[in-house]
Amino acid sequence: MPGHFEPLPGGGAAVALDDVEISIIRSLAVQLLELIGPGPAEDEKPADPLAELFAEGPSEPPADPVLKRLFPDAYGDPEQLPGSPEEAAEQLAHASEFRRYTENDLRAGKRENALAVIHSLNELSAAGEGGAVLKLSQAESRRWLGALNDLRLAIGSRLEIGDEDDADDLYRLPDEDPRKPMVMAYLWLGGLQETLVTTLMP
Repeated sequence: MPGHFEPLPGGGAAVALDDVEISIIRSLAVQLLELIGPGPAEDEKPADPLAELFAEGPSEPPADPVLKRLFPDAYGDPEQLPGSPEEAAEQLAHASEFRRYTENDLRAGKRENALAVIHSLNELSAAGEGGAVLKLSQAESRRWLGALNDLRLAIGSRLEIGDEDDADDLYRLPDEDPRKPMVMAYLWLGGLQETLVTTLMP
């Protein structure tokens, strides 16, 4: 079990984490929450649930490259849209419209996933020192899976990993390279993500 998730009888997953691993994942999840930003305050939410459902979000892609990776344009990179300038402009308009009605929900979902990770790790920390075995239900496993994916996307964006060829070069970095710890975290989270996916397979 050390270093990877294993399925639990009856559903769910478990992984053994030491104090350092718990601290790293919690810290990364907190940073992700800060990057995504807070949700609307209770007094800012529409009183009508239907109005909240159709509340408008941003129509332009985020400036931060990590957020741009987490919330990509629905029609791909605007700079690489095919067709004539008129067709590209039309696709950009559709992408803006799509973003306006979906990004708030996407942010809320990613926020909830990160919070689920933090809460479950806080419960582990309260149980004592020296590490522990984290046990997740199937629903919790799916939240963890979403958060792990977002964390890897965020780290991959900071490391400018565009595809597996980029990643291969980073795997061979010398120990003195300042990016090495981030690369190691990227690889480790990838292993956790892969084994967690396996536990969710029928």
